[in-house]
Amino acid sequence: MAASRPFNKVLIANRGEIAVRIIRACQHFGIATVSVHSRADKGALHVTLADESLCIGAAPSSQSYLNSQAILAAAALTHADAIHPGYGFLSESATFAEQVTASGFVFIGPRSDTIRLMGDKVSAIAAMKAAGLPTIPGSDGLLGDDASANLALADAIGYPVMVKATAGGGGKGMRIVNDASELLSTIVLTQGEAEATFGNAGVYLEKYLSQPRHIEVQVICDKQGNALSLGERDCSMQRAQQKVIEEAPALGLTDEQRDTIGQRCIKACQAIGYEGVGTIEFLYQEGEFFFMEMNTRLQVEHTVTEMVTHLDLVAEQLRIAADQPLGMRQAQIQCHGHAIECRINAEDPVNFTPSPGTITALTLPGGLGVRWDSHLYQGYQVPPYYDAMIGKLITWGSSRNCAITRMRVALNELVIQGINTNIPLLKRILADDGFVQGAQPIDYLEHSLLPNLTDK
Repeated sequence: MAASRPFNKVLIANRGEIAVRIIRACQHFGIATVSVHSRADKGALHVTLADESLCIGAAPSSQSYLNSQAILAAAALTHADAIHPGYGFLSESATFAEQVTASGFVFIGPRSDTIRLMGDKVSAIAAMKAAGLPTIPGSDGLLGDDASANLALADAIGYPVMVKATAGGGGKGMRIVNDASELLSTIVLTQGEAEATFGNAGVYLEKYLSQPRHIEVQVICDKQGNALSLGERDCSMQRAQQKVIEEAPALGLTDEQRDTIGQRCIKACQAIGYEGVGTIEFLYQEGEFFFMEMNTRLQVEHTVTEMVTHLDLVAEQLRIAADQPLGMRQAQIQCHGHAIECRINAEDPVNFTPSPGTITALTLPGGLGVRWDSHLYQGYQVPPYYDAMIGKLITWGSSRNCAITRMRVALNELVIQGINTNIPLLKRILADDGFVQGAQPIDYLEHSLLPNLTDK
């Protein structure tokens, strides 16, 4: 197979803006694409843009985008070479990755054993600690049923502590415990939630950091043992543990800190034999990094890394999956300027209730340093069944202030009518002095900014 075209045909096991993004990367190589879709997404943009499309089930994700057998059948029917899972849905399912490989297709992502290792928070922490990454003080394993032992452990760690689900993610399965009187009941409550949400009741303890920032490092590794760090992103602007605005690079880090944490991430990836694109997430407080988790997939916010490095991460995923080695060295990776991403959601900007409906008018921003990743078009029906994110607005500038100014202008130009969106909230954030100052902790939006917006 020619190096210029990693695969002949790729099936995209996803929907929305990420499916469109993958199709465009494939088109750059001349790779034919197959879109799968639910009945609710019959008129979606990713269906129109792909060379082929197949309906794989009803609107609920469990009957379509989470139906691995239907996806594999579609890949076989269309003679696809590989399957790209995007993010969300089955992208971090070790079982799905195994099924893809066993069915004779290439899974565009890490090996299933790596996904499984990093998908369990306890095993991930142990692996990364062994590989030399700093970790948050905690239980070093799952909690047992011995109440006295759990109380003693929390006391040794020091309150406040976090009870966290080992299979958790997306801000679910975690609770803060301020003193011993709350611990045992919180453990039981979190175990029940974890069992109901993730099918795994295992929980562990971690020291609660009061004012951390959420900083993550983008890594990329080939199958020949080469690994690169593509710099860091600050994802601290969050609501309900969900990212709202992301940016690269992170403010307030020295070159020495960046180099040190980047090199540690590279060595950690090599230690676990990682392959593909991944993100190592940290809590950062008082000049120290603490490993939190690793996402074994493309991130929503990969765009800001692309804007500052001028690299196409989806194209790199395709090359790596096709056994091609990385075409660059660490010394060649340079970050230029600053990039900011705003997640555009179909939701009420005050109470955050979902807002499905028909897009009656759409005006898109433009200009130097402006990027719009979305599946929207005028007349599109936003379905009520999936994630609220309908687009990503990204701006780049030679400085952070330039990127902020361009984002303000772009948000003013962006008009989406027919549904409610969070654009008014994003405008308020971009105008906030604390955001402009930067380097705010992860609770800033929810505890400092949002209450003030509600009062006005």
